[in-house]
Amino acid sequence: MALFHKVLLGTYILRKCSKPTSALHPFLGIRFADYSSSLQKPVASPGKASSQRKTEGGLQGHHQKEVALDITSPEEKPDVSFDKAIRDEAMDHFRRLKDEIVNHWKGPEGRPLQEALLEQAKVVWQFRGKEDLDKWRVTSDKTIGGRSEVFLKMGKNNQSALLYGTLSSEAPQDGESARSGYCAMISRIPRGAFERKLSYDWSQFNTLYLRVRGDGRPWMVNIKEDTDFLQRTNQMYSYFMFTRGGPYWQEVKIPFSKFFFSNRGRIRDVQHELLLDKISSIGFTLADKVDGPFFLEIDFIGVFTDPAHTEEFAYENSPELNPRLFK
Repeated sequence: MALFHKVLLGTYILRKCSKPTSALHPFLGIRFADYSSSLQKPVASPGKASSQRKTEGGLQGHHQKEVALDITSPEEKPDVSFDKAIRDEAMDHFRRLKDEIVNHWKGPEGRPLQEALLEQAKVVWQFRGKEDLDKWRVTSDKTIGGRSEVFLKMGKNNQSALLYGTLSSEAPQDGESARSGYCAMISRIPRGAFERKLSYDWSQFNTLYLRVRGDGRPWMVNIKEDTDFLQRTNQMYSYFMFTRGGPYWQEVKIPFSKFFFSNRGRIRDVQHELLLDKISSIGFTLADKVDGPFFLEIDFIGVFTDPAHTEEFAYENSPELNPRLFK
């Protein structure tokens, strides 16, 4: 009987131990239950699950949109080709070269030769829009440290060019320049196909013709010949232009025979006649040493033939000054 009683007691204890730990000890059971529940995946309610899926879907879609903005699709990539750009540029220059050859065979500037020879007057530059201003550039003594300012814009009703600014003769404090005070407006050298330099042929005309309106200041009109020699880059032919001032326009006529030769701003003793078939640019310079504002309004610049002017060259030469002319 004692043995049978021990067997029953062991079976009872074994059954008690096989139950959850919480039954053996309430405190330890609760702790182990919380730990095991933290390791399991939480199960959300149906409402919360649907809202969570919507939130994740929205975040994923927003992320995809950001990626789509950052990465350009192959269809939307710009068509940029270096070879194509070079090919198009070369074709454009060849097209311009063809037009120049055809115009040369037709006559000067593509006109019949008879019409060009009978021409008595010609407008070379006029100012009726921004594209006309692009053919010019302005400069001043600011390039050497001076304080003069010059600007160029279209005049009233886009019928003229207005050159204005402030002249200052104060020398720059660089220890090298002793004088200063100039402003200038210079025409750009015309370019042909493949950026070749072109020139103007005024050999059938004898007078420069301008329609201007100024403030009474004297200007210097400068003409440069087309040359490829570096030692001749500072050589030019100049003559004075005196403006009357006031609201009225004035017509200025300067014979080409009056232009004198200068180099680096100095008039040379040996004078040469201006070659009118190789004109590269024309310019206007103000350097009268009078500080203050200025303006010059230009309607057009042209050339014409004055039958009353028969002078070939206005300046004398002697064998001592220019022996080559007397050989």
